Amino acid sequence: MKTQQKAYLYALLAIFCWSTVATAFKMALYGMDFLHLLLISSGVAMLFLGFLLFISSQLKPTLLSKPKDYLHSAILGLLNPFLYYVVLLKAYEILPAQFAVSLNYIWPITLVLLSIPLLQQKIGIKSIICILISFTGVVIIANKGNFTTLQTPNSFGVILALGSSVFWALFWIFNVRDKREEKQKLFLNFAFGFIYILITILLFSDFHIPDKSSFMAAIYIGLVECGISSILWLKALKMISSMDKIGNLVFLSPFLSLIFIHLIIGESIYLSTLAGLILIISGIVLQKLIQKNKIN
Repeated sequence: MKTQQKAYLYALLAIFCWSTVATAFKMALYGMDFLHLLLISSGVAMLFLGFLLFISSQLKPTLLSKPKDYLHSAILGLLNPFLYYVVLLKAYEILPAQFAVSLNYIWPITLVLLSIPLLQQKIGIKSIICILISFTGVVIIANKGNFTTLQTPNSFGVILALGSSVFWALFWIFNVRDKREEKQKLFLNFAFGFIYILITILLFSDFHIPDKSSFMAAIYIGLVECGISSILWLKALKMISSMDKIGNLVFLSPFLSLIFIHLIIGESIYLSTLAGLILIISGIVLQKLIQKNKIN
């Protein structure tokens, strides 16, 4: 198999993994609260990444990182996994899975908006139109396609699902500036994230033993969402000649997620959810095309 074909295979496997996670979130949340889910999944991810570093003789150098690297990881770990997943998982706890997974995909547009004050980037009228297209999709999803009366299932849940995109976009902006090896960064991020969520539970919650199915779903999330899929995607990026060749494949994930949500959880998928998601993705893809044309 050629290198480019392997890259596409790794990318598609990562996307398939990501597509199953929304269903796993809901299954885990049936038997535990969102804080305990994050504690288990982040702990599993930390152990998995630590094992990968150990077998590649990178664990000791990672643990002996410079103080400034630990500081970077402490900040990044606060953004992701801690704040990002606390907000996102609470949204999943409140909303139907189809709403949470669709609204969360607004993050590339959030990234563009945050790049204006943080990276001093200018935004043109074409980009503004793309943003409006995506936010029209958000309104359609949140209001179930009804433009005459308010149909939002839970306004707080919608705000959380959209708010999680802010933490993910901030994480992406600061992570790009950190030039350390990705697995080392991920391991330390999850180590700090695990500490943050452990402290949060000690202060604001109690420890509970979840039922077996929820516990297994939490382990699956830690391995697949936070571990295996990240490694597969990094492999794909290293093999591909240009990010553009696999970047847009990511947008298969929310549509596949809706299929799993319907087949496994049994949610009836609203046509408004599909329509809104198509608008969100369309706005994002058009925005990427505009940025690509500027570069060229």
